Amino acid sequence: MKKLYILFLILATSNVFAQNDKTKKADKLYDRLEYVKAAEEYEEIAIDDADAYVYEQLANCYYNLFKTEDAERWYRQSISEGNKKATVYFKYAQMLKANGKYKEHNEWMSKFAAAKPNDKRAIAFNKNPNYIPQILAKVTKFEVKNSEINTKNSDFGAIASGNIVYFTSTRDGGRKYGWNDQPYLDIYMASYDGDGELSSAQALSKDINTKYHEGTVSFSPDKKTMYFTRESYYDGKFKKDEDGKGTLNLYTAKMSGGEWTNVQPVPFNNDEYSVGHPSVSADGKTLYFASDMPGGFGQSDLYKVAINDDGSFGEPENLGGDINTEGREFFPYISNNGTLYFSSDGNLGIGGLDVFASKVKGDSYGAVRNLGTPLNSNSDDFSFTFDEETKKGFVASNRDGGKGSDDIYEVTLINPICDVDYVVVVTDKETGAALSGANVVLADDQGNSVGSKTTDAEGKVTFKVECDKSSRLEATIQGYVPQQVDVNSGDDPTKLVEIPLAPIEEIIEDVIVLNPIYFDFDKHNIRQDAAFELDKVVNVMTKYPNMVIKVETHTDIRGSASYNQRLSERRAKSTVQYIISKGIDASRLSSEGKGESSPLIDCGNKCTEEEHQQNRRSDFIIVSKD
Repeated sequence: MKKLYILFLILATSNVFAQNDKTKKADKLYDRLEYVKAAEEYEEIAIDDADAYVYEQLANCYYNLFKTEDAERWYRQSISEGNKKATVYFKYAQMLKANGKYKEHNEWMSKFAAAKPNDKRAIAFNKNPNYIPQILAKVTKFEVKNSEINTKNSDFGAIASGNIVYFTSTRDGGRKYGWNDQPYLDIYMASYDGDGELSSAQALSKDINTKYHEGTVSFSPDKKTMYFTRESYYDGKFKKDEDGKGTLNLYTAKMSGGEWTNVQPVPFNNDEYSVGHPSVSADGKTLYFASDMPGGFGQSDLYKVAINDDGSFGEPENLGGDINTEGREFFPYISNNGTLYFSSDGNLGIGGLDVFASKVKGDSYGAVRNLGTPLNSNSDDFSFTFDEETKKGFVASNRDGGKGSDDIYEVTLINPICDVDYVVVVTDKETGAALSGANVVLADDQGNSVGSKTTDAEGKVTFKVECDKSSRLEATIQGYVPQQVDVNSGDDPTKLVEIPLAPIEEIIEDVIVLNPIYFDFDKHNIRQDAAFELDKVVNVMTKYPNMVIKVETHTDIRGSASYNQRLSERRAKSTVQYIISKGIDASRLSSEGKGESSPLIDCGNKCTEEEHQQNRRSDFIIVSKD
């Protein structure tokens, strides 16, 4: 259930109540985070003597338990009783979205945005109010499979360390926590059996697992240090904040003799706020974590702290507004290639918590990307971990169809996580008009064609490419000079690439630039498409009456060299005769057959038919213009 895994809000939620006699008992249960029992009390009050406050509290109970239909019902009732809180509008919209009511979600997000226009969540929604269909239409990036290690309770936070998978679970059936009436969380380890399934789960030792909550781990590169989350229990003492609640803390443990021992708290733990959900960078020099410490952007933010060579720590740094929102950011995971994955309900998603990714760029971060379905669902999706080398990882979710309240899902990458849409616009260089029907070829950094498309009525085509890749785009259309541009995709979701094409009549240096003049195999007659291009030569020579040109004609390599030489000479003469037939004086023209001596594409005996045709061509050299 929701919040079972969000340990921050289990321990750090703070509420201000307008308590009165009729709600006193329910409010106390709510304040102790015992939402199951609190909901029962509020429901009793709602039968005969409810108001907007009672309905809101009842809705909040179900919101925290992620009982989305119940939460939706009671938020709607509270609003109908005059509740105009922006936070209620937002939570109501979230529940509508979780229940698949996207149109109504948009309506209430619009009301939320109007009430809090400077909220980052409102700004993002106003920029793209129809984002949900766009996320649902994303190319599937992962295959998702429910793991055999799951139980009827809660299992999440899986991370591989060598051949062992560590995870968090309530499977032991011990004393129950009032939040959701489930057992306390402990850390477990499991291995793969002969069928490739996770099995033989074992709880870590009592040095790690206590009678309080433990969960979510990370490891140093040498696997000798484990970082893990625990309630504020250390050295036999449980510390509470000024409201009488525990907080989350981070701890380290050392591997010794096959066991995790020597548990130590990190120095930036605090009795008044929580820190948890650790993730260590591949070089072991940075620890990412989540916290609700003062001065953040939202209810909980992501932070990082330097790990010094001697094992000490620097000062925690907030990751900033590129990552954090006024909502909740949890479960950071920094991959070996420097991609930060995390869960959030403040960035644009399709459910409660969605998994997002952002490329770390020194002290800044790339575009935040929703990883789409089926990794994300209309429920909560969180604690994502991933190995780029094996292309495998884990995510947890409380989506429908699972075995328990939270389940671990094994994921396999099938398409690039990060991709960019090249939006290519081809225009007339002189007029700026869009060129419909232009052919645009996408090639990789080695020049290999990977796709081609034809521009639409707006002169546009779109290609999807992997992030941070170099590519070449070439646009061609009859009557214009072909143009190539080299681009790097970067990691923004969309990249606009404009390709202006110059009209073909333009003279570049000493060559008249035309679309290629091609000949059929073993022929020297002028084809209709070639006649269209030769008419442009006539137009240029008419415009420049003193211009003298030389026609050089080439063949492919099929046939003997002597035969190809004679064939090219006949083609050169046919080309010149065509121009003369259009009224150009013969004294302004000369020709030379080049045979197979100067292929445009030097592909030898392995030429494709298209490459052979490109080698059968005519060039127009300007001898003089004056």
